[in-house]
Amino acid sequence: MKRGGNKTKIIATLGPASNNHQMITKLIHTGVDVFRLNFSHGTHEIHKQTIALIKQVNKELNTHVSILADLQGPKIRLGEVLPLTVLKEGDIFEFTTHPLIGDNKKAYITYQKFPSDVRPGETILIDDGKIELKVLETNQRDHVITKVIFGGPISSKKGVNLPDTQVSIPSLTEKDHADLLFALNEGANWIALSFVRKAEDIIHLKNIIRHHGHHAMVIAKIEKPEALKNIDAIIDATDAIMVARGDLGVEMPVELVPFTQKDLCRRCIEKTTPVIIATQMMESMIENAHPTRAEVTDVANAVLDGADAVMLSAETAAGKYPVKVISTMVRIIEQAEKEEIVYNRRHQPDKNSKTYLSDAICFNACNIAGEVHAAAIMGMTKTGYTAFMVSSCRPKARIYVFTNNPEVVNILNLLWGVEAFYYDGMRGTNNTFKEVQQHLAEIGYLKKDDVVINLGTMPVKEMARTNTLKISVIQ
Repeated sequence: MKRGGNKTKIIATLGPASNNHQMITKLIHTGVDVFRLNFSHGTHEIHKQTIALIKQVNKELNTHVSILADLQGPKIRLGEVLPLTVLKEGDIFEFTTHPLIGDNKKAYITYQKFPSDVRPGETILIDDGKIELKVLETNQRDHVITKVIFGGPISSKKGVNLPDTQVSIPSLTEKDHADLLFALNEGANWIALSFVRKAEDIIHLKNIIRHHGHHAMVIAKIEKPEALKNIDAIIDATDAIMVARGDLGVEMPVELVPFTQKDLCRRCIEKTTPVIIATQMMESMIENAHPTRAEVTDVANAVLDGADAVMLSAETAAGKYPVKVISTMVRIIEQAEKEEIVYNRRHQPDKNSKTYLSDAICFNACNIAGEVHAAAIMGMTKTGYTAFMVSSCRPKARIYVFTNNPEVVNILNLLWGVEAFYYDGMRGTNNTFKEVQQHLAEIGYLKKDDVVINLGTMPVKEMARTNTLKISVIQ
């Protein structure tokens, strides 16, 4: 199936409103590039059925839509609370690690090390920041006394954020570990790690993935201020970044979120790391058939900032209009990608890098493509590395990548501008270039007199790093 023309990819979360064969088919036809499974919700059995459906529809449509497994992470929550409980400004409120039914004086918190982690003067936020409290004292064992700064109603199981606290809970919980092994065994292409704080969180996750013989790539979700302090090391360690604006907007001053988004996009593009913008992009379309003007502007700005992908959560998982929200987002992306600012992000290869020569070829391929008005940059890859390099330059030319690794085909579907194909006929560099050009012409991706930049390895059978660039004209 030939896909649309958008270079910025769309990630859609599957849930009760969309995890059936008919809806998955419609969403792919409309423009979804990656399906996200949120492991904060649903059972393994439900996720297993959903993954099987994605694979089935991919086969039926001859598409390669990626599967992203999003791990819940160390979510801190309140326990059970009496109905209609309200906290008032100035109230003294106690947290305990002993289970009980909470009221307006006291509540159970699920995180057992909470009393030893927090310090007097630190802020506690409940229900996405709607309730704010200040720590007065802690006994370091099982009780924390706080004062209500901004009150309001609280209810059972609401999330708790600790923006000032260095929590000792690991990013990968026991639940996450079980979910990870399940997702790997079911063939997830990308694993998103929640509440990343340092590069070691990513390295630990990658070691587990490799230990179990899998090749899924890792997305670091940036949603804590602590992560921003270590952001360069995190970007170096991870395969992709997600700007998770929900918790990030709770744990830092909300007015800083737009500038953090822009800064993370810039850093990721410079380091050739894919970047995803997520949370509340089209939230009004959970209930309404049309987005707000602010949401349209938000999606367009994410494209202009240079995002590889924009992500939908409840809009497609539980909303009333899953297909319409995708078609609306496609139109916004199409319009935003007409702007020149989206394209031609030039890179200088690092002379000290072990991949310096290959990087220089990939980056200059994009420069040459612009000079000769190439219709496409076409790459041969084993690991997908060439696709990451070329995509980060944001060329106007289409990016077509061929690999003999079926898993890599799906992985690359998340990258800006990249369309990947499975190909195992490596029979000499020139012959291979001609074969794949002919294939692209036959399916309508190339036409007579198109200029194509070819990237590959010589000799091709070695499938080493890119060392060859050739310009062709389609006959």
